[in-house]
Amino acid sequence: MKSSGMKNLEEHFQLCTRGSESESDEDCCMKDEQYNITSAIPETCQELKECIIKRMPRKLHQQKNHPINLIKERIVSYFYKKFVGRTGNPVFSVYDNLDPIVTTHQNFDALLVPRNHVSRQKSDSYYLNSKYMLRAHTTAHQSDLISSGLDNFLIIGDVYRRDTVDSTHYPIFHQCDAVRLQTQHELFPEEWDLKVFEKRPDKRTDDKQAEHTVDAVRILSYQLKTTLQDLAKTLFGPDVEYRWVEAYFPFTHPSWELEIKHKGEWLELLGCGIMEHAIVAKAGAGDRIGWAFGLGLERVAMRVYDIPDIRLFWSTDRAFLQQFAVDDPFTAVKYKPVSVYPICVNDISFWIPPHGDFSQNDFFDIVRTVGGDMIEEVSLVDQFVHPKKRLTSHCYRITYRHMERTLTKTEVNAVHNEIGRRATEVLGVSVRMT
Repeated sequence: MKSSGMKNLEEHFQLCTRGSESESDEDCCMKDEQYNITSAIPETCQELKECIIKRMPRKLHQQKNHPINLIKERIVSYFYKKFVGRTGNPVFSVYDNLDPIVTTHQNFDALLVPRNHVSRQKSDSYYLNSKYMLRAHTTAHQSDLISSGLDNFLIIGDVYRRDTVDSTHYPIFHQCDAVRLQTQHELFPEEWDLKVFEKRPDKRTDDKQAEHTVDAVRILSYQLKTTLQDLAKTLFGPDVEYRWVEAYFPFTHPSWELEIKHKGEWLELLGCGIMEHAIVAKAGAGDRIGWAFGLGLERVAMRVYDIPDIRLFWSTDRAFLQQFAVDDPFTAVKYKPVSVYPICVNDISFWIPPHGDFSQNDFFDIVRTVGGDMIEEVSLVDQFVHPKKRLTSHCYRITYRHMERTLTKTEVNAVHNEIGRRATEVLGVSVRMT
């Protein structure tokens, strides 16, 4: 299930560096105006290799005794045991090594994502060019797997998004997607005399799609919710509190989010829903109805193991990894801090260009590119509009803390100054003296 024409991200940069050598190279590997992986200036190519390419081969979800892998194994074990065929074999198949480089069609169009949806913006996703990108969700492989004849499968892998900078967000994280499709015969016993599809497509309502009967949606929704409630209990214990919240996703209807109560707060665990029939039918399974869900592995692991900072998942510190060296993925483990290094806080203020499309995520991306894992958090602490110049000023507070050593003020200042220089060059801002 590799994306056609694009072998890997490193090949892309090699081709972009030396230029296209053929029409096919030009079609899939040449940068265009959509390219936005870090700031679009030549010197960032090497930085990107350090930031993203260096991490792509690590595949944390496949790394034995890693917390992300342990959560993956818990989920896979749950589905293997819950859904068993007549021969006693698991119904679900697992795909955890699919190419993270996908087409924009796979990531958006095949999933009915509207043209004006926020996730398509360059400030939200990483584009190689107008045709290829780093997948923003493992759902990007859904249609291809259905087209290949699969009805029940889990997709697990790394995904890439431009996002805020804090202890719970990182440009690379891991997701698990699931799809379960069923036919009329599989969903309803013959003696029930119930139908999956309307004889004539009815009106679409808040409760169902036009093609589906009310009975089918009720049964399928019950299956989906009980499956995911039991998954939450498997991950967090039988006493976990949970609730369902109505939601919107382009590729499911009706849709819900499952929230769990953790340390007194309600937290979103996953999104799910009844798959849009147009997606299923176009993939060649028009006689089936199905449900799907998507879940972030880091989000689960941070709660299960009390891991306070998402950067820790990328640590190679033996003292961190040894804490998760267990034979049984269901072994109870709680993270114990190896050491706590002091933070260093610097503010940066700048005027935003009056005519331009400034995005906070563009600035966050520059901070990540320059500072790497020295950056713990970036927050907007002040903004105002100059009464005469009518210019907008933003002030961001950048918190620096390395996970494995103490930072010096000199190296922090050097990084901070470089962030200001890069923001000026790439975003056209004017850094204010403070």
